[in-house]
Amino acid sequence: MKTISIKTLIGLVILTSCFSFSLNAKNNMNVDLSLTVKQQCIIPIAAYTAKGELQDLKSALNDGLDAGLTINEIKEVIVHLYTYCGFPRSIRGLQTFMEVLDERKAKEIIDETGVEASLIKDDRSKYERGKENLEKLIGMPLNEPQRGYAAFAPVIEVFLKEHLFADIFDRDILTYAERELVTISVISAIGGAEPMLRSHLSICLNVGFTPEQLNEFVGIIKSTAGKKEAKAAQSVLNEVLKNRQQ
Repeated sequence: MKTISIKTLIGLVILTSCFSFSLNAKNNMNVDLSLTVKQQCIIPIAAYTAKGELQDLKSALNDGLDAGLTINEIKEVIVHLYTYCGFPRSIRGLQTFMEVLDERKAKEIIDETGVEASLIKDDRSKYERGKENLEKLIGMPLNEPQRGYAAFAPVIEVFLKEHLFADIFDRDILTYAERELVTISVISAIGGAEPMLRSHLSICLNVGFTPEQLNEFVGIIKSTAGKKEAKAAQSVLNEVLKNRQQ
C-alpha cells in the first residue's frame, strides 16, 4: 500500500479548505441576495390589500405576524398603501387586520405591538421636507422645471411632496426600502401603472435592493397578484435593469 507524502497531504488539506471557503462564500452571497422573511411577508400583505382579496389577506397577515412583523409595522404597511390604491382598500385592510388580531387574541397568541412613529422635529415646510426625501430616493437633485403631469396639474406635485414624501415618508416605523417594497407591490397588483412602477423599481435599486431581490419580488407577485401582473412587472423590471447596465 502506497503511503501519502506530506506534500500531497498538505495539498489535499488546502484544496478542501478552498472548496469549503468557496461554498460558504456562495451560501453567504445567496443569503445577501435574498429578501428577508419579513420583506417577503410585506409583499402579499400589500398586494392582497390592494386587490381587495381579504380572505387571502388574512393568511398573509398571520404569516407576517408569525414571521416577526410587529402590529405597528403591519398597520403602517396598510396605511402607506392608501396613497397608491385609495382609502377604501386601505381601510378594508385595516378592518381585516383587526379581525385577525382578535382571532389571534382569542387563541391566546400575543403579538408584539412595536414602536410608535417618532415626533417630527423639523421646522421646514412640508414641501421642503418632501422634496429632500424624494431627492434621497431618486439619488439626484430636483432643480429642473416641472414637466409632464406635474406641469399640467401643479397642485398634484405639491400634494405628492407635502403629503406622500413628507407626511408619510417622514414616519420612521418603516424604512425607505420597506416603503418602496410596499409601493411596488401595490402598483404591480393593481396593474396599468407601468410608468410609475418603472420609477419605483429604479428607486428600489437606489435604496439598496439588488436585481436578484427584485426578481424574487416578481416571483412573489406571481403567486399572489397573478401571472398577468407578474409578467407585466417582470417586463418593466427587465427594462429598468437593462437601462442601469447601459
